[in-house]
Amino acid sequence: MARELLEGNRAMAEAAIRAGVEAYFGYPITPQTELLEWMSKRMPELGRAFLQAESELAAINMVYGAACTGARVMTSSSSPGISLMQEGISYIAGTELPAVIIDVMRGGPGLGNIAPSQGDYKQIVYGGGHGDYYPIVLAPSGVQEAIDLVALSFDLAEKYRSIVFVLADGNIGQMMEPAELPPMRPLEHSYSDYVVRGSKDRDRRILTSIYLNVELEEMVNIRILERWQKVRVNEVRFREYYMEDAEFVVIGFGTAGRVALSAVRAARAEGIRAGLFRPISLRPFPEEQINELAKHVQAFLVVEMNTGQMVEDIRRIVANRAPIQFYGRMGGVVPFPDEVFSEIQRISREAFSADVDPKQEWMKRLRSIK
Repeated sequence: MARELLEGNRAMAEAAIRAGVEAYFGYPITPQTELLEWMSKRMPELGRAFLQAESELAAINMVYGAACTGARVMTSSSSPGISLMQEGISYIAGTELPAVIIDVMRGGPGLGNIAPSQGDYKQIVYGGGHGDYYPIVLAPSGVQEAIDLVALSFDLAEKYRSIVFVLADGNIGQMMEPAELPPMRPLEHSYSDYVVRGSKDRDRRILTSIYLNVELEEMVNIRILERWQKVRVNEVRFREYYMEDAEFVVIGFGTAGRVALSAVRAARAEGIRAGLFRPISLRPFPEEQINELAKHVQAFLVVEMNTGQMVEDIRRIVANRAPIQFYGRMGGVVPFPDEVFSEIQRISREAFSADVDPKQEWMKRLRSIK
């Protein structure tokens, strides 16, 4: 299909529709409300279920119910709304059901503001809700990638009976870019053998997340873990830029990764051998790839739109084998390419110890600027 100028939120909504979503439940919250608005128009046109719930708590439990019936179902929200959904998300995970959730992140903590942020990394990547479960988390850096990942997320959710998050910051939701939508898939109704759609002429099926018998609960956790091991092997996604001879590697996801790419190009123009490693799957995280990089690069620079959440994962993987520096902007402030470029210049000319805490160093520099 031809490329057209598309806004991120509406593009993600239409991508879900074309991927065969049958039911959407949500509640307005900036900066993702345009997604809900698009769904409110398109889903009834197609004879599919749309409902604006009275709250995020209601919306996620409607998702839970629809997922039990085998419908392709999703919701979307922004940071505080996702926080309210966490109990229902854990119930969905405990019942081993597929569902897609789009989180268009905004500044926080608390109600914060409506500006773009990446402060939900820990909340989403590490589950958020109680118990042991592992959501798949995909982070786009532009409208086209957001479209592609939303379409993919439904297939992954069903393949692994898993929750899949598309983790986009407010920039991705609000920006407009040329992009191409996928063709409309026909709705398919080959229901899995665990869904509940009436028990006439067969044994009852029970979907639940409560197991008072602790041994049964342990078996559920084992099943979830076994599926997750397959995800870890098969679903790692990332992009590399200028990495063939890179001595200094910038790591960033989403908008931070996009901004960092411009900075890396500027560094290359000045003869600095910089490269960008952009994780797309934040869970499963590309640990093996970063582990290999740590064996030969001179230094890492992690760029995030938060106080340094992903950098803690990078430190765990690198394990003092290479220096790590951090640059972050918080509360909805988006870094400019020249800021990241200055950081690349700095790490290319200064020597750092591999055991220095990058967030402590960043805080010292931040205090001196402010």
